[in-house]
Order: sequence, then C-alpha cells, then structure tokens
Amino acid sequence: MSEKIISSNYGSIPHLSISKMSQQADKKIEMGQELILTKKARDWKDLIIVTEKLDGSNVGVLKQNGKQIAITRAGYSAESSPYKQHKEFEYWRWNNWTMFDWLPEGWRICGEWMAMAHGTIYDITGLPPFVAFDIITDKGHRLPYLNFLGYCIANKIPMVPLVHIGQPITIKRAMEIVGQGIYGKPEKPEGVVYRVERDGRVDFMAKFVREDKEDGKYM
Repeated sequence: MSEKIISSNYGSIPHLSISKMSQQADKKIEMGQELILTKKARDWKDLIIVTEKLDGSNVGVLKQNGKQIAITRAGYSAESSPYKQHKEFEYWRWNNWTMFDWLPEGWRICGEWMAMAHGTIYDITGLPPFVAFDIITDKGHRLPYLNFLGYCIANKIPMVPLVHIGQPITIKRAMEIVGQGIYGKPEKPEGVVYRVERDGRVDFMAKFVREDKEDGKYM
C-alpha cells in the first residue's frame, strides 16, 4: 500500500487565457493578473519570472524527522508508489542524497522527473533526469526565485531552464525565447510557467500550455 507522507507535494497552477486546459478542475487566472504578467506591472515592485514548462512527473524531496523522503505529487512516498518511474526517482535520489542533505526540517524541493515520456518525448541523453522548479518551506511558502537559484547552484541541483526575469513579457515573446525547446530537444516545447514576486514573496503564478499538446499520449 502506498504511504501518504504529506497532503500534497505541489498544487495545480492556473492557466493563462489562451492556454490549453485539459482537466475539468483546471482554472484560469483573472485577466487583471494576466496583464501584470504579460503587459504592465503594477509598479517597480513586481518581478516577473518565466521558466520553461516541462512535461514530466511532479516529484519532490522532503526532509522529515531528519530524513530525506522522495515523494510524488499527491504526497505519497515514491518508494511505495505502484509506478516504476517513481521507484526509479527514489533510487536516483538515494544515489544523489548529498544534493538534498542541506534541506532544513520540513522543507521540500519540487521538480519534474523526466525519465519517462508522458505527452512529449525528450532526449535526455547526458542530462539530469530531475530538474527542480521550487523550494517550499516548512510553513508552506515558496522561496523567492533568487533564493531558490542560490540553493540550487550551491548544491549542484539541476533547475528548469530560465526563460526571462524582469518586466512583464508576452506569451508570444516568451515562447520565441524557448524556441525549439531548451531542455532535452523536445518534439515541441510544452509551454512556460510565469510567476510574479512582490515584496520578497511569490504573489501568484500561471502557466501556458500549447493548444496542440496531447496529454499522456506516450503513457
């Protein structure tokens, strides 16, 4: 039986207005929020960060009771998962435990496990199969991007590719920067993830998924 560790590793990110929505529970951000991300910031305090969206399996590494635990998106231990890809993630984590030994109690690092194709095929030859996109504290707060970046660089943790940081940027321009895909030579890049930070915290996030993306077609 799968072992539940926490309620969830990572919540669902709402969509931008022209993003493909594939599940009934999917939601869109408000248009005012979208304009902040893509057109006009509220003021100088808004920092817009865009990263490449990768089509992998959401996983994480949690420090709990002084131990590292590899977890799935739903918060179960990867080791107890019925799925082979999650067991492979736990094996990879075990072999790379020094990357995560610095985690404070209750913190977790979240990312994509890219070892199995879902709706997009990647060539990950010579690339790390795990790429991080967030660090969440024991209080449930996302670290600001530059703090996240610092921890990852210091501990040699691979990260999802950064597309843009600074002022608002249109979806079209962000996808032009992504081009044919930054990580793993994908058939087509899946999309991008936006976040806006303000006063040293993550204010809100949104994602764009290309219209012709077929979820799970290789599974």
